[in-house]
Amino acid sequence: MLRDSIDEGKRLVRLGGDKGLSLAERLSERFHRLTWSTPIHGMRLKGRHPLKLTAVPDDPFLGDVKRGKALLEGTLTFRGESREIATLDLAKPDFSRAFSDYLHSFAWLRDLSTVATRAQATPIAEALMRKWLAVHAEKISEPAWRADLWGRRILFWTAHAPLILSSADLVYRSSVLNTLARGARHIDRGAEKVAPGAPRIAALCGVVAAGLLIAGGDPRRAAVEAALAKGLAVSIFEDGGNVARSPSAQVDMVMLLTALREVYAARQIEAPACIASALASLMPALLGICHGDRDVSSWQGGGPIGADTLDQIIAASGVRTRPLRQARDWGYQRLAAGNVVAIVDAAPPPIARLVEGGCASTLAFELSDGANRIVVNCGGARTGVFQLPPALAEGLRTTAAHSTLIVGDSNSTAIHADGTLGRGVGEVELARQESDAGSRIEASHDGYARRFGFLHRRQMTLTRDGAELRGEDMLLPASKRRKLTATGFAIRFHLGLGIQVSPTADGLAALLRLPGGGLWQFRCRGGMLAVEESVWIDAEGRPRATMQLVVSGESPAGGANVSWAFKRAG
Repeated sequence: MLRDSIDEGKRLVRLGGDKGLSLAERLSERFHRLTWSTPIHGMRLKGRHPLKLTAVPDDPFLGDVKRGKALLEGTLTFRGESREIATLDLAKPDFSRAFSDYLHSFAWLRDLSTVATRAQATPIAEALMRKWLAVHAEKISEPAWRADLWGRRILFWTAHAPLILSSADLVYRSSVLNTLARGARHIDRGAEKVAPGAPRIAALCGVVAAGLLIAGGDPRRAAVEAALAKGLAVSIFEDGGNVARSPSAQVDMVMLLTALREVYAARQIEAPACIASALASLMPALLGICHGDRDVSSWQGGGPIGADTLDQIIAASGVRTRPLRQARDWGYQRLAAGNVVAIVDAAPPPIARLVEGGCASTLAFELSDGANRIVVNCGGARTGVFQLPPALAEGLRTTAAHSTLIVGDSNSTAIHADGTLGRGVGEVELARQESDAGSRIEASHDGYARRFGFLHRRQMTLTRDGAELRGEDMLLPASKRRKLTATGFAIRFHLGLGIQVSPTADGLAALLRLPGGGLWQFRCRGGMLAVEESVWIDAEGRPRATMQLVVSGESPAGGANVSWAFKRAG
């Protein structure tokens, strides 16, 4: 069967699988981190280090212009958080984790090189490098020496070597190169212990790049390439989606592998087949969750990244392909007709140990008509700006922040106080059919079975011409033996930015006016319709005020049924 063929039979998707870390692997990872401070680990990092790199690869991507210009003005900025370079104290960090990762990965070198000449950029890059070396070159600790950050740092240091190695100060240059070599040795033993997904791939890409660019690494090339192939196998599902079920992680992995491919090009060595194979697998899945505005939809704490940015990433990857319609393991189903696209989350949430900030979004969907997003999820729990209130950031992970049904004002999968996901959705039953009438999906999950005794079943049909999306949400008794009581429910449809809503007097319909003048009508039966305020996190991580349609009611012990439809009206 072709990877993008539609599986029209029923399929049960269970939480878990063989892509996560086993208990033994997690204990091994913890033990490895404990060894960082031992004399033995310190001895492993010693040795003869290179006086120069064997090659300098190109960075295949442009950086962020705004962040680059801020660097020229002496300020390091990331997602609304700023620090003056002159007063930056790395020994006493007072910044967020996102800012810390940006700083320690040296991703800012890409931003700086995008807007500055070498003469302009070198003093700034060297100043930040000297600050980093003074605090972290000898002290092996987190987050600076975290394996995935070292992997990214190796890629950025080598690609932008002219900015950090142009100094006539031989002591400084030697310190940079020695630290690079020590970092490579540090993660050489630990990369395979990192959680599968983007973190492990980042670490492994750094190991492979170091072996290619630091003298003496060629004899181990086959071994590190084999480790990379193994890491990719446990980080990417057969359908091309990443195990964290995160679009932002999908983009990240595409960029990491594309950057690593440039390392091989710099050495004039053919890259291993696993890199091209992984990119060819990742890209259709990524395109499968994109809307007509050529940007990604909002899932698992992420959101749009900007159409121009995504276009650049696609071009740099070199992969030309069509969107994947059905990612069975990754869990996203794509219904498309004409200019209309609907994307459905038809799988359990990611395994807690594979992702931070996972969301309880099972059976949510997004809908777009051309460049206009009609129904969205709020998104942005992990990509919002620093100024986003913590309570709002956590709220963006909830079921209520997604366009799906909520029972008893409760999440379909529990979100613990420490940020991890708990009990809830364990199984999703899915069936999909394609016919002359259109595309139809029927899926159900057990996230409310334990607490409320109901299964949530959602049916959706997109007509062949894309003019109508019909849906039905049902609450069905999960067991005949359990005595059920009446329970309140709400079905939320968060609306895209700029949509004007005009509800009808009967409380069962609303007219939606899209930016640019397009009209869609929403109708429902089985609950009362209300229009409430909502929020959507845009491509820059900023919260934008939007509206939402809320269909509410109370389910008797026997269950409930609500039908609804979005229909183009002009």
